[in-house]
Amino acid sequence: MAALAHTGAGHVTGFMQGVQHPFTGIDHMLAMVAVGLLAGRLGGRAMWLVPASFVSAVAVGAAFGMAGVAVPFVEIGIAASIVVFGLMLASGRDMTLPATMVVVGCFALFHGHAHGTEAAGLGISIMAGMLIATAILHTFGVLLALAACRHRLEVASKPLLRWSGGLVAVAGVGVLAGWI
Repeated sequence: MAALAHTGAGHVTGFMQGVQHPFTGIDHMLAMVAVGLLAGRLGGRAMWLVPASFVSAVAVGAAFGMAGVAVPFVEIGIAASIVVFGLMLASGRDMTLPATMVVVGCFALFHGHAHGTEAAGLGISIMAGMLIATAILHTFGVLLALAACRHRLEVASKPLLRWSGGLVAVAGVGVLAGWI
């Protein structure tokens, strides 16, 4: 079982390919938008701290991957991140900001390792592109969460985010099982 757009799924060579890469797989988009949704639901400082913890941990994981450090179960960790982030949203209960940052950061190591393994020997420009694209996807998720809370949707925002989380978790199970 291999998550989409990861090691062996194509050759990436430069900054623009790095920017495009996170948009090429459903696993990337689901995980990164879900992180943004979690951050937006928490609000306040979480809107930048949660995505920053993900991006920072992706960079660390990428450094491991580029250096050839073996990390077991990377693809399973990536798929599991989608399930866990979805369940976090679906639960309707917010974890503390530090706990959310730790969970998000731990799973981001897997995403980063996969990216770094693909980018090994290609320099840091490709990773810079991937990190920028990751931040863009997080921002999109934050904006979606904020939009759900505006214009008389306040009452519907929690159920809307919970349903979104449920769909993300189901899609994560599909990625984990190799159906998606």
